Amino acid sequence: MLNEVLKIFLGFVLLVIGADLIVRGSKNIAKRFHIPEILIGLTIVAIGTSMPELIITITSAKKGLGDLIIGNAIGSNLCNILFILGLTAIIQPIKMEKEVKIIHIPFAIFTTICILAISLGWFGISRTIISKIWGIIFILLFSIYFIYPIILEIGNIIKAYKENKGKRIKNTQNILISLIQIFIGIVLLKFGGDFVVENARYIAECFNISQRIIGLTIVAIGTAFPELITSIIAAIKDSTDLAVGNLLGSCILNLLLILGIGAIIMPLEIKTEFIGNLILFLISLILILLFNFIGKKNTITRFKGSILFLMFVYYVANLFI
Repeated sequence: MLNEVLKIFLGFVLLVIGADLIVRGSKNIAKRFHIPEILIGLTIVAIGTSMPELIITITSAKKGLGDLIIGNAIGSNLCNILFILGLTAIIQPIKMEKEVKIIHIPFAIFTTICILAISLGWFGISRTIISKIWGIIFILLFSIYFIYPIILEIGNIIKAYKENKGKRIKNTQNILISLIQIFIGIVLLKFGGDFVVENARYIAECFNISQRIIGLTIVAIGTAFPELITSIIAAIKDSTDLAVGNLLGSCILNLLLILGIGAIIMPLEIKTEFIGNLILFLISLILILLFNFIGKKNTITRFKGSILFLMFVYYVANLFI
């Protein structure tokens, strides 16, 4: 078991280095083209840090491990919103931009309600089953969500490029170097996540922990480590927009792309045990939306972050009690 512990430690090292490279490269691209950091977080960073979830989903679907796919997706989202966002706010209070309040959080709430409705049989289709048709619909919704903000920014990017063409912009690196940094960072996150998840799961199985609990906790938290390290480093470097974009983008990606791909490969059954977790995630999103109007406006303060963090502690403790 000492060998597994050492591999987990190595995985953490790779995660930290990879996250730092992604944040550096993403910030440079955002500065170079005057792209809002939250958009970079919602797209490049969110997809990059969600690679572990995607890889585990495909592998699990091929092996028929539906509970692991659903547990991973829902558990990762709870980890993103309660644990990582809460911890990030404790480190550095998070300012919530207008588009986050009116577009991204409401869209995440809408998506969660749809999945909850499917799990409760509200659409009159086979109860608790996410079929291949739903999988295709989820991927189409994700494509629209992912492409729409990029299209809106294309005009601004072209304008900024024309204005700065031939000019040397201070404190920015060559775009190719930034892209290489992001690519290397994603690769390191992938291998770091693999080391942490696989070895943590092996240790858990030695203690006879169920597939559902492993999916909701060890695998979910393990695959969320890229988001965790990236968000913490972004907060330390005063790039909370990048952190928020990363977390919200990852949550929507987990709900639509991860579950969508899993459902296309094999029908996914949302068992009763998962419904409570979905409801908790929905409550968490609504709470974050309300935080914009409670206390310090449009800000997740350290106190609010502590509330989210304590909710996650209660959630994990409740799974094992």
